[in-house]
Formats: sequence, C-alpha cells, structure tokens
Amino acid sequence: MTRKENFTLPGAKGRPMLIDVTYDDALKNAPLVIFAHGFKGFKDWGTHNLVADYFAQNGFRYLKFNFSHNGTTPDSPLDFANLNAFSDNTFSIELEDLDTIIDFACSGSGIAVADGVFLIGHSMGGGISIIKTAEDSRIKKLVTMASISGFRNLWPEQSEVQWRLQRIIYMHNSRTGQQMPIKSTLLDDLDTYPLRLNIPTQAAEVTQPWLLVHGDADQTVPLAHAQELHNAQPNAQFVVLPGGDHTFGSSHPYASDTLPVLLLEFCDLAISFLRK
Repeated sequence: MTRKENFTLPGAKGRPMLIDVTYDDALKNAPLVIFAHGFKGFKDWGTHNLVADYFAQNGFRYLKFNFSHNGTTPDSPLDFANLNAFSDNTFSIELEDLDTIIDFACSGSGIAVADGVFLIGHSMGGGISIIKTAEDSRIKKLVTMASISGFRNLWPEQSEVQWRLQRIIYMHNSRTGQQMPIKSTLLDDLDTYPLRLNIPTQAAEVTQPWLLVHGDADQTVPLAHAQELHNAQPNAQFVVLPGGDHTFGSSHPYASDTLPVLLLEFCDLAISFLRK
C-alpha cells in the first residue's frame, strides 16, 4: 500500500521546510528520489502528488519539499502567504536548503538511505540540482526536466539597472495575480558567487549519470537551454519530448487523477534511467 509520511525541517535562516515522502510500505528501503521544485513552485503543485504516487508504485521512495523561501508557509502550503520570505530568497539559500534535505535523507533521521540519493529538478530547481550534483557525491544520478541553463534567464537583462536602484523588483504571477517581490540581494548573490552559480560551468563538472529532458514546445524555458546544458555536458542523456510544454501537460490546480500523457512519458523515462 502506498503511504505518505510528513516532516518539517528548519531550512535557511531557520525558516521551516515541509517535506513528504511517498512509498510502498512493502518497500521501506527502496531507492530514494528527491524532487526540487521550480520558481513560483511548491511541493504540492498540480501533478506533483500523482508523480510521487507513480514513482512509489514503481519501486521508489519519492521525497518532495518546499524550499524555505518559496513563499508558502506550514499553515498555507498551497499559497504564497509569505511574500517577505519570497523576497529574501537567493540561489545560495536554495542550495543550502537542498543540502539540508540530503543531510536529512542520508543521516537516517526518519529516512534510511544506504548509498546515496537520486535527484530530480524542474525548471529553476533543475539549475539548483545541476549545481548540487556537481558538488555532492551523495547524489548518484540526476534527472532534469525543463531546466534553465542560467539564472539570469529568469528576467529581462535590462531590468537589472532599475532593480539595483530600487533594491527590489516585482514579478507578476499570472496564476494568482500576485506581484511577487524579489530583493536585489538575489543579484548580489550571483555577483558574489559567479563560478558556483554558473550553471553550464557546473554542468561540465557533473560526473554522475544525468538524464536531461526538455519539451520542444516549452514557451517558458526554450529548448535552447537544454541544448546549452548538453553542450556543456555531452555525456548527459538528452531527450526531447515532441510537443512538450514547460510542465509536460500539467497545470495547477489539476483535477484529473491520471497523469498527462507527456508527463507520464517523462516519468517512465526517468524510472527506466534510475533503474539502470
């Protein structure tokens, strides 16, 4: 039977991170997959729970979590209720959070992991996952879905001058209608750690097996990002999903109890890759 366990950990700056682990109770020591969500994402977005169930049905434990500064709270895990936290987020903070999650998994605290973890990252979470994989040998295999190839691709370059002057910028969330604030400390983070936060540079350092999946109809992160990542690390297994958009057919909210066709194809590709 598929079960889910919930945990809360202190993330960067002490902000809480909600975690859940989905697994078949007959396979309590199954390989562990960690999923890192993207920008303006959260662990229970859209189809994420269906994906967790599908991986559990196919012999994996599936851990997903909310980054500490993604704007959700323990009391409002489906809403961006803490925009102050969102405004303080940086890429270094997300790397610290992901390290905390891997520490939690590999320490045996609530989850027993014998020989490392698998990592799946979506969109901005893909970029974070690439960097972390290059740094951390506990990650045994990497899967990226619709990953960005550079953090500065998330906003127009010309916006940075005004952003620095005002010390804050607002990005519109078309789904919620919110204006999402981001302080210029995010830019300072990129300027302070230019090599660590250069995704193609870090991609070139990835030695673990890597499955790189992108849709050719992605309007949010164009296919050129995946091609740049593959150029940086040609050993990665590169798969283009024809007709695939940024979420492989998913949306939030998602009313169906079955996975979209292209997302199911992605899951099957990832499961086959991780089983090898």
